[in-house]
Formats: sequence, structure tokens, C-alpha cells
Amino acid sequence: MLVVYALFGAMMGSFLNVCIHRIPLEGSILSPRSTCPKCNSTIPFYDNIPVISYLVLKGKCRSCGQDISLRYPLVEILTAAFTTAVGTVFGMTSLGGVYIVFIYILIVITVIDLDHMIIPDRLVGLGLIIGIASIFFGALEIGWKDAFMGSFFYGGFLYLAGMAGKRIFKKEAMGMGDVKLGLMMGLLLGWKMSVMSLYLSFLVASIVGLTAIITGQLSKGDRIPFGPFLAVGTVLAIFFGQAILEIYLSFMTP
Repeated sequence: MLVVYALFGAMMGSFLNVCIHRIPLEGSILSPRSTCPKCNSTIPFYDNIPVISYLVLKGKCRSCGQDISLRYPLVEILTAAFTTAVGTVFGMTSLGGVYIVFIYILIVITVIDLDHMIIPDRLVGLGLIIGIASIFFGALEIGWKDAFMGSFFYGGFLYLAGMAGKRIFKKEAMGMGDVKLGLMMGLLLGWKMSVMSLYLSFLVASIVGLTAIITGQLSKGDRIPFGPFLAVGTVLAIFFGQAILEIYLSFMTP
């Protein structure tokens, strides 16, 4: 089953690459067939095999010989890894299915936000629809009250943080795309895991930001997308949130 999960994940990673490229351009993710972004030549099916084609072609387009971005195989590998992880931890269950689709959406959002500093509404809307449908059909382990409390808390916290940051720094500190993303994630996580996700997101952002400043890769006034940190915090909460919460409560309980 691990091999099946990995192969399926790699194939989905190839599709996610198409989404990452076309959604910001507001193009169709279903047609036309994939083309080289450098020479626009159509990519044959045998050059579109996840990871393997990249290795066989040595990272270059067969038609024009230009370099293929390393991002493509990395997204495929990452998607395969997460698919395998979700399949291993949650199995072939409705909860596992919801989580993996949710993580796929977060992967696309993360790369688009890194590339374009935007979080497309259509992806957030898709996540909200999946969340509402999952609660309606009982696929999630939370109820309506918990889900909407999580959505309100997550999105509301980011909105207030953005307003406070704007007042302090005299410029936009948190985009509305992040707030909408928070609404989506809170709906699927519930309020407890929303708190955990936010804590982990800000923790990871602080570590990465401080490291970037120390190494000179980030200067004062530089803008960095926060969506990827929210995605990382949410994925960590999905896999480790409950365990972290139990450890914390064990220390707090006399």
C-alpha cells in the first residue's frame, strides 16, 4: 500500500504542478495539454511521467534544451510523501480522504503564494466547500459548532493581527487572502487544532524569519508571504497536534 500511495501521490503532484502554473493565469486546469513554458512545445506523455521523466531528461526540455524548473519534481515528491503519510496514519478512510485533498490544496496555495504573493479565492472556496460537505456527511471528527468556532477564531485572529500590524508598522501586515485561508483551515480543524495550527505557524515563521535575517537573506521592510507558514502549521497540527496537546496537558496537570 505504501507503493500505491506514493505512486498515486506522484501522479497527483504532476496535476498539482499544472494547477500551480495555470490558476494564477486564470486558465483551465484540464486543457490544453501541458507545454514547455520556454518554447511552448507540447510535452508528450512519455516526458510527463512524474519524477522519472525529469531524471531521464536530466532536467532539460527535449525540444528546446532549456532547464526544467526543479520545482516540478519537488512538488511531485512532496505530494507523494504527504499522500503516503496520510495513508499510513489515517488509512483509506473518509477522514484520510478529506485530509489529503485538503493538503493538496495547501500545496498549490503555498507555491502560488511564494511565486505571486497571492492566495486564489477559487482554492479557498474549494476548501470551504469540501469542509462543509465533509461535516455534513460526517467525514470529519468535529461537529458544526466546533467547525464554525474554529473558522471564526482562525480567520478572526488573523484579521485582528493584520489590523494591529497595519497600525503598528503603518503598512499592510496581513493580506485578506491569509484571513480567508484561515477561515478555510479553521473550518476543517475545529477550534482546538486551530489554536495549535496558529501557534505552530507563528513559531515556524519566527524561526525562519530570524534565520533569514541573521544570514542576510531578509532585510528590514522585505515582504514575505505568510500563507506557506499557515499551511505548514496546519499540516503539523493534522499529524502531531493531538500528541503535542496531550504532552502539554500532561505538564499542566498536577
